[in-house]
Amino acid sequence: MTDPVAVPPGLPVVIVGGLHADARRAAVARLLADVPGSVVLHHDLSTAAAGTVVRTIRDASGVLDAGEAPLVNDCACCALREDLVPELERLRDAGLTRLAVVELWDSVEPKAMAEVVTAGGLTVTGVITAVDPALVLPCLGNGDDLADAGLAAAATDQRTIADTFARQLEYAPVLAVADSPEADDEDRELLAQLHPTARRAPVGEGAPVGRADDGLTVPTPRRGPLSPLAQAALAGFDVEAAAAAQHPACALLPAEADAHGVSTLVWHRRRPFHPERLYAALEDLTCAAARSRGRFWLADKPDTLFHWDAAGGALCVEGAGPWLASLPDAAWEMVPPVRRAAAALDWHPEHGDRGQHLVFTSPALDRDGLERLLESCLLTDAEYAAGPDAWQRLPHAFDTLLEV
Repeated sequence: MTDPVAVPPGLPVVIVGGLHADARRAAVARLLADVPGSVVLHHDLSTAAAGTVVRTIRDASGVLDAGEAPLVNDCACCALREDLVPELERLRDAGLTRLAVVELWDSVEPKAMAEVVTAGGLTVTGVITAVDPALVLPCLGNGDDLADAGLAAAATDQRTIADTFARQLEYAPVLAVADSPEADDEDRELLAQLHPTARRAPVGEGAPVGRADDGLTVPTPRRGPLSPLAQAALAGFDVEAAAAAQHPACALLPAEADAHGVSTLVWHRRRPFHPERLYAALEDLTCAAARSRGRFWLADKPDTLFHWDAAGGALCVEGAGPWLASLPDAAWEMVPPVRRAAAALDWHPEHGDRGQHLVFTSPALDRDGLERLLESCLLTDAEYAAGPDAWQRLPHAFDTLLEV
């Protein structure tokens, strides 16, 4: 008889993460119900204060196995890295598991874990971030440190709730969207504009039939075709392509949009920023939108592509390598093809790939005011006409921020 659930050979691994714990657990339960022979591997980092990380393996019926992994260099996330692949290999070698679902702890980011699993010789078939639409804006607006919320993955973890959630959301090609009664059209539109290329799969399919040993509601096992979520989990995942898509020079940033009170402004210019005026405007620009990101060009640093990454009222600015236009021809062979292709699509006869490409997404976005502020930070006509040599003599206002 034909197997109604087509699962790739070997041990397929799907990674499910996200700060929205209830949505994440519901997505995992859906996968367990959809794919017979699937198990969930979860490392609970909340026990790190006691010096260990607690590992559990469960299927739809409840917990199958539990154990502990000691901290590595006082880092719970490092313990997870060290323990994850050996446990997955053990499941693979036993030959009884058809799909391994790695449920990440709240603040663990899927990019690092997908790369760990792939480097260990296992196949990641999907990366999913579970989302409650009603919690998207509160998370993006939360500039609190993970440590203050009890969500730090290491003693040195300096991430915030907002920037962690943004990376979780934007890395995953699939969003498991919870059926949230508190969510309205604005919430759903914000999610759509933040990650327009994501495949969105509903979580809430199947009526509950009871509770597993760990207290999770278990959806009804499926008897027919796979749900959209399970299909997405098995669709395949390219770790290298996903990493390249996070680089500001290659990222597929959101497009212009305006619906249900939410707007996305795409701002693209071919003139460099005056470093001093842009620096003075950073606070206003950072607070202008729930989320902003992209790449930008400073007049006094013509060789460096800068990454703009803002959420929760906080901005991260860092150099992301050279503009390709600043490299000698011989160095282009060392640049990944996807980066060369992205530059070629946006090449300027004078400035090459240098330019401003910033995207701001938010409810109640003041598009006109934001555009005026951004335009005021560019070089004036007279400053621009003075030429690149004069630009490099402008005040190096970003040196302190960049710790140059």
